Amino acid sequence: MTLLQALVMGIIQGATEFLPVSSSGHLVLVPWLLNWQLGDISFHVLLHAGTLLAVLAYFWRDIIALLRAAWRGLIERRPLDDTLARMAWLLLLASVPAAIAGLLLEDLVAEILETPRAVSAFLLVTAALLMISERLGRKDRETRSLSVGDALWIGLAQALALFPGISRSGATIAGGLTRGLRRSEAARFSFLLAVPVILGGTVLAIIDLVSTPGSASQAGPLTVGFLASAGVGYPAIHLLMTHVRRRPLTGFAIYCLLAGFAGLALSIFRG
Repeated sequence: MTLLQALVMGIIQGATEFLPVSSSGHLVLVPWLLNWQLGDISFHVLLHAGTLLAVLAYFWRDIIALLRAAWRGLIERRPLDDTLARMAWLLLLASVPAAIAGLLLEDLVAEILETPRAVSAFLLVTAALLMISERLGRKDRETRSLSVGDALWIGLAQALALFPGISRSGATIAGGLTRGLRRSEAARFSFLLAVPVILGGTVLAIIDLVSTPGSASQAGPLTVGFLASAGVGYPAIHLLMTHVRRRPLTGFAIYCLLAGFAGLALSIFRG
């Protein structure tokens, strides 16, 4: 992997992780289109770690407030009395379905990573999720009204995003919308929910890289990809948060439709 390739993939990751168009899908399709050989899934996960840094930078006040409230609730033996503490536990609960699915479906996901046709088909699923949620959602609830059932529903939606082509942010925002959340509230919950999931995947990826012979030779490209994804990820968060306050997600759904059909057509043409 060259530094240029790492830079391009980092920019793509940062731009598409938070916009509901599937970063994992783009990380498969772009190298396939350009005939690049970039290595295994660990590189993808480390690019996600860059966007984790962007989330921490953008929402650091929210994250600190949630952690403080959760800790205070444990000390006072009233973990669910405070609204922020309750939110922190709901975020943790919503992370469980994806963690379980990741352990059970790891081999299947790795296999799908090698099939651009499947990724393109899953982009169509993302488009469907966005369109359906825009039609079904009431969009009048705040996150403080979320129940355990709501959190698990959004967590199950996040588990779908294990398959490249299904957008994590798109699925979780859609999950929130179908539970009646306002777009801005659904997006905020989605971004905060990314923290435990990406953090867990990053730790596993780092362990895998450290134990892989010759991984040190790729330190330069990995660092470039990480920094690029973090640098682009921050404005991408701001862009979507600004967008959802005033506009629906229909434009992103149309993009996923076009990209999905184009990918399917090209995969058939290439054989």
